[in-house]
Amino acid sequence: MPTLRYFAAAAEAAGTTQEVIDGPDVASVLAATCSAHGAAMRHVVGHSSLLLDGRYVSDHTTPLADDDVLDVLPPFAGG
Repeated sequence: MPTLRYFAAAAEAAGTTQEVIDGPDVASVLAATCSAHGAAMRHVVGHSSLLLDGRYVSDHTTPLADDDVLDVLPPFAGG
Protein backbone atom coordinates (compact mmCIF):
# COMPACT_ATOMS: atom_id res chain seq x y z
CA MET A 1 0.00 0.00 0.00
CA PRO A 2 1.26 3.50 -0.77
CA THR A 3 2.70 5.61 2.03
CA LEU A 4 1.52 9.19 2.47
CA ARG A 5 3.95 11.57 4.14
CA TYR A 6 2.55 14.76 5.60
CA PHE A 7 4.42 18.00 6.21
CA ALA A 8 3.56 21.15 8.20
CA ALA A 9 -0.21 21.79 8.20
CA ALA A 10 -0.89 18.41 6.60
CA ALA A 11 0.86 16.63 9.49
CA GLU A 12 -1.12 18.74 11.94
CA ALA A 13 -4.42 17.87 10.23
CA ALA A 14 -3.55 14.15 10.12
CA GLY A 15 -2.09 13.99 13.61
CA THR A 16 0.88 12.09 12.21
CA THR A 17 3.73 12.58 9.79
CA GLN A 18 2.93 9.52 7.70
CA GLU A 19 0.50 6.68 7.20
CA VAL A 20 -0.20 3.88 4.77
CA ILE A 21 -3.43 4.19 2.79
CA ASP A 22 -4.70 1.70 0.26
CA GLY A 23 -5.80 3.00 -3.11
CA PRO A 24 -5.15 2.45 -6.81
CA ASP A 25 -4.38 6.09 -7.67
CA VAL A 26 -3.59 9.51 -6.23
CA ALA A 27 -7.26 10.58 -6.15
CA SER A 28 -8.27 7.50 -4.13
CA VAL A 29 -5.66 7.92 -1.42
CA LEU A 30 -6.34 11.64 -1.14
CA ALA A 31 -10.07 10.96 -0.81
CA ALA A 32 -9.34 8.36 1.88
CA THR A 33 -7.13 10.69 3.91
CA CYS A 34 -9.66 13.51 3.62
CA SER A 35 -12.42 11.18 4.75
CA ALA A 36 -10.35 9.95 7.68
CA HIS A 37 -9.12 13.36 8.84
CA GLY A 38 -12.02 15.67 7.99
CA ALA A 39 -12.40 19.26 6.89
CA ALA A 40 -8.95 20.42 7.97
CA MET A 41 -7.29 17.81 5.76
CA ARG A 42 -9.61 18.60 2.83
CA HIS A 43 -8.56 22.23 3.08
CA VAL A 44 -4.85 21.41 3.26
CA VAL A 45 -4.97 18.91 0.40
CA GLY A 46 -6.80 21.45 -1.74
CA HIS A 47 -3.87 23.85 -1.41
CA SER A 48 -0.96 21.41 -1.40
CA SER A 49 1.62 20.30 -3.90
CA LEU A 50 2.13 16.57 -4.29
CA LEU A 51 5.34 14.67 -4.86
CA LEU A 52 5.20 11.05 -5.95
CA ASP A 53 8.49 9.33 -5.20
CA GLY A 54 10.17 12.74 -5.21
CA ARG A 55 8.62 14.02 -8.45
CA TYR A 56 5.86 16.60 -8.77
CA VAL A 57 2.51 15.09 -9.73
CA SER A 58 -0.63 17.01 -10.65
CA ASP A 59 -2.65 14.29 -12.39
CA HIS A 60 -4.77 12.67 -9.70
CA THR A 61 -5.50 9.70 -11.96
CA THR A 62 -1.83 8.68 -11.68
CA PRO A 63 -1.73 5.04 -10.57
CA LEU A 64 0.07 4.09 -7.36
CA ALA A 65 2.09 1.00 -6.55
CA ASP A 66 2.41 -0.54 -3.11
CA ASP A 67 5.91 0.85 -2.60
CA ASP A 68 5.14 4.42 -3.74
CA VAL A 69 5.52 7.43 -1.43
CA LEU A 70 3.19 10.40 -1.89
CA ASP A 71 4.25 13.60 -0.11
CA VAL A 72 1.59 16.19 0.76
CA LEU A 73 3.32 19.58 0.86
CA PRO A 74 1.19 22.53 1.93
CA PRO A 75 2.36 26.05 1.07
CA PHE A 76 5.12 27.18 3.39
CA ALA A 77 5.59 30.72 4.65
CA GLY A 78 9.08 32.10 4.49
CA GLY A 79 10.74 35.06 6.04
